Amino acid sequence: MKRFCQTLTLVDDPAMIEKYVEAHKHVWAEVIEGQREVGILSMEIWRRGRSLCMVMDTVDEFDFERDMARLAGLPRQAEWEAYVSQFQGCSADARSDEKWQRMERIF
Repeated sequence: MKRFCQTLTLVDDPAMIEKYVEAHKHVWAEVIEGQREVGILSMEIWRRGRSLCMVMDTVDEFDFERDMARLAGLPRQAEWEAYVSQFQGCSADARSDEKWQRMERIF
């Protein structure tokens, strides 16, 4: 298993942050199915204020660039990314790697 952690800062608007949190209580089934299809075993997002940390566990064969590009190409994933971009302060067509910044494990 591989683990990836990424960070993102949400827009500075408490109402929008709450909508983002609410949206993630009801992630579309097709988005979860797409994650599984490309080798993501589990994904969690943690929040403190505007700061998010995503923890993603994948199969050993997961290649971050290749498989995230595959995920981004799935129709419902693209729609989901466009929807949540309003809370992330970026354009609706921004790629995941333009929004989320990979973190380096130091311990």
